[in-house]
Amino acid sequence: MKRIGVMMSLLLVALTLAAGNKLTLSDITQGEFRPKSMPAVQALADGESYAQLSADYRRIVKYSYKTGKETGVLFDVATAKGADLPYIEGYIVSPDGSRLLIQTDTNPIYRHSFTSTYYIYTVRNNRLAPLSENGPQQTPLFSPDGQQIAFVRDNNIFLVKLLYDNAEVQVTKDGRRNEVINGIPDWVNEEEFGNARAMVFTADSRQLVWVRYDESKVKEYAMPLYKGLKPELTDFADYPGFYSYKYPIAGEENSRATVWSFDIASRQTRQLQLPIEADGYVPRLKMTSDAAQVAVFTLNRHQDCLRIFLCNPLSTVCRQVIEEKVPKYVREEVVEGIQISQNHILLPSDRTGWMHLYLYNMNGQLLRQVDDGAYEVSEVYGYDEATGNTYFASHENGATDQRVWVARKDGRRECLTPRAGWSIAVFSKNFQYFIHTWSDIQTPPVYTLCDQKGKTLATLLDNQPLQDKLAGYDMGRRELFTLTTQDGVELNGWMVKPADFNPARKYPVIMYQYGGPGSQQVKNAWGLGMASQGAILEQLLSQQGYICVCVDNRGTGGRGAEFEKCTYLNLGKLEAHDQVEAAKWLAHQSWVDKNRIAIWGWSFGGFNTLMAMSEGSDVFRCGIAIAPPTSWRYYDTVYTERFMRTPKENPQGYDDCPIARAEKLHGALLLCHGMADDNVHFRNTAEYTEALVQADKDFEQLVYTNRNHGIFGGNTRLHLYRQCLRFFGRNL
Repeated sequence: MKRIGVMMSLLLVALTLAAGNKLTLSDITQGEFRPKSMPAVQALADGESYAQLSADYRRIVKYSYKTGKETGVLFDVATAKGADLPYIEGYIVSPDGSRLLIQTDTNPIYRHSFTSTYYIYTVRNNRLAPLSENGPQQTPLFSPDGQQIAFVRDNNIFLVKLLYDNAEVQVTKDGRRNEVINGIPDWVNEEEFGNARAMVFTADSRQLVWVRYDESKVKEYAMPLYKGLKPELTDFADYPGFYSYKYPIAGEENSRATVWSFDIASRQTRQLQLPIEADGYVPRLKMTSDAAQVAVFTLNRHQDCLRIFLCNPLSTVCRQVIEEKVPKYVREEVVEGIQISQNHILLPSDRTGWMHLYLYNMNGQLLRQVDDGAYEVSEVYGYDEATGNTYFASHENGATDQRVWVARKDGRRECLTPRAGWSIAVFSKNFQYFIHTWSDIQTPPVYTLCDQKGKTLATLLDNQPLQDKLAGYDMGRRELFTLTTQDGVELNGWMVKPADFNPARKYPVIMYQYGGPGSQQVKNAWGLGMASQGAILEQLLSQQGYICVCVDNRGTGGRGAEFEKCTYLNLGKLEAHDQVEAAKWLAHQSWVDKNRIAIWGWSFGGFNTLMAMSEGSDVFRCGIAIAPPTSWRYYDTVYTERFMRTPKENPQGYDDCPIARAEKLHGALLLCHGMADDNVHFRNTAEYTEALVQADKDFEQLVYTNRNHGIFGGNTRLHLYRQCLRFFGRNL
């Protein structure tokens, strides 16, 4: 009997080991399965080296592109003189490499903007000196000669002259909170054009050019703030306070943007004669190689006409060189992707129905179309003046696949990263090398060093420890698939099935989606799912017996202008319909319990959830909407009008929204929102819940004190996810 008992014990141990470990929410939210990355990599001017912040955030290390080996230390907090820093949070290298700006004490403002205390580090004498002693700074910028640094503080521009004992000069004096902003964008321009700086030097370092935003006529939005915890706002311990800022909602007045120059020697300020509509946008400024001209991009309010001007900061004359007009709207990726080299302008455009690249000279003459075909260019890396080569990433092998390409001057194209999956490149200054980040749906990111022909020179980081760690858990297999709706629309998707999946069983399904214009959630890449990290949250749900599915509806990116822009003027209608169609397709699979299908999403995904649950079909047992817009009348001008025009022009499009559909809501609903959400205001949930109450619809609600659109801080994200999983447990 004793021998049998020992054998049974050994068998139980073996079965336990075979079963594998179980994921926990706390491990997920604490980043236990987050892949390692290469933080703060910067290509250095010599073209042969790159810099990287060390894992302990105490050193800036120099590496060789040829070998990937460390060749020196640019900065070390342990040995630097002049200031005692425990660690650093970022850095900027001067054009000649003789100085660095060291970033400390960072405080975020909005999605891209923050204030920091910067130090000037001089490599020659190993010494730190404060950039300014008059308060934190924003967006510091070295002049091309490396002898000056411009920055913004309290909406004004300042200039530090390094050759004059770091003398600080105030360039503008009219900046005032909620009235005038110099050198940095206002909230809506920062958020929707993905930019935190609005100033450049000229190539000779003699002029500074910037955008001035007059937001005095933009209406304010105020959010209540409470004491809260993590962080604790002690100023509001007795009485609540509020945060007020300028936020233009659809159809309302925007900031007035003008462009100005400052002659550093004469200290003369001039307004450039930029022909822009009063309600138009200036989404970018770029330096050119010609000191007599700066490139200025403008967009009309409808965002269907992009113009590029070359402006003379001294004469103030602005000359239009390129006009890009396309049906419906110019995609944000176009503005972000424009590259200006020494003698050329590289412009992404979907004028043929597919995003491709077009090469112009500096006079605006089209020289050639760089590439062509029924696929999308997805990333623009640049044009090599020395060879005529153009480097980019594209979806030539399908929307879920991204690879890096070079287009030769003679029209030949070569794939530099032929492996299926998702590739991203960071090129050296001379395009001789690139750091290649590759992953696929089964494999965490692998970082390698490649030459200009795509040959791998060294593996820098392979995330094998994460692979080994995940192998000890009961992980379901991630699968890509396609489905065809009853309307004949083919949609891409991925799913995670339980590790012990049995096709003879019927499983509940949870559909995660985002679905917004130009977005992609379905990729042959690692960063998938609600919590990313290889769909790690979906893996936890699969361990609890769910099948998790994600489908990219019409309106999403990677599949051409027609697929993406078909939702124009009617955001939510086709997107929600496609999610309903995907649920119906799932309901017909033999291994799905058609009576237990749920849907959830965050931000636009929350909006899409509400629209789908109110589309008129009863396919969803329950759903969760996190930080959802519920009426586009409440959202900002730039984003909303790009896809919907104004409420006055398109009232029918705006009127079809979750609030208007409240009476049609079907299924159990959980709403989650942060009260200090500066992006999708809590107003959206407040007005929607009132519509649900008056429609006599039951729902559950979670409100998070002082939390923004990301709903994080302290224990917040863990709490949010736990409530969501419990909601699914109760209803599925």
